[in-house]
Amino acid sequence: MPETLKRLIDFISYMPGIGEKTAVKLAFFLLKANSSYMKNFARELEKLQTEVHDCQVCFGLTDGNRTVCTICADENRDKNVLCVVEDYLDMLSIERLGIFHGYYHILGGSISPIHGRMPNTLHFTELFDRVKNTPDITELIIATNPNIEGEATNLYIEENIPRKNISLTRLSKGLPNAGYIEYADDITLINAFKGRIRKE
Repeated sequence: MPETLKRLIDFISYMPGIGEKTAVKLAFFLLKANSSYMKNFARELEKLQTEVHDCQVCFGLTDGNRTVCTICADENRDKNVLCVVEDYLDMLSIERLGIFHGYYHILGGSISPIHGRMPNTLHFTELFDRVKNTPDITELIIATNPNIEGEATNLYIEENIPRKNISLTRLSKGLPNAGYIEYADDITLINAFKGRIRKE
């Protein structure tokens, strides 16, 4: 096999969830693709680095000259509810189902000292400032993953929330322990979201 093709397979197989067989199939697809497709594909890959950046409000993703994402810019959403998630993929999983119409705040991960993720490395300060300075927010949904790191993150939010006149809710226990929101099936996630539990 040519070294160029081997290197491409190595790059593709480095991606999460892609094994060697899938990497080989994708590499050969790209090898046989027409030049127009390849030029467009290469251009879009480059744009990922140059045009896609964090939303200044929720820390989701936006692009171009936009400072906020389309969700944060949508004034028709429910301004009373803020859903806190660990990462962008969790937000996409919830948003795709159409069960939530408020706004999001993306922490950028969960608290995990063993992995070097401490509160000061995540977007907690911005979350607490947002809650403190936005009196319209009456409910904070903590939609962290149901594992040790997610529970630690949940507890940290509960203990440090700057306003006491806000309802804190948690997704119901339908999600599997040590699971991840982005991998939950639609029905489980819908039920967990609709049956969320208020923290006393």
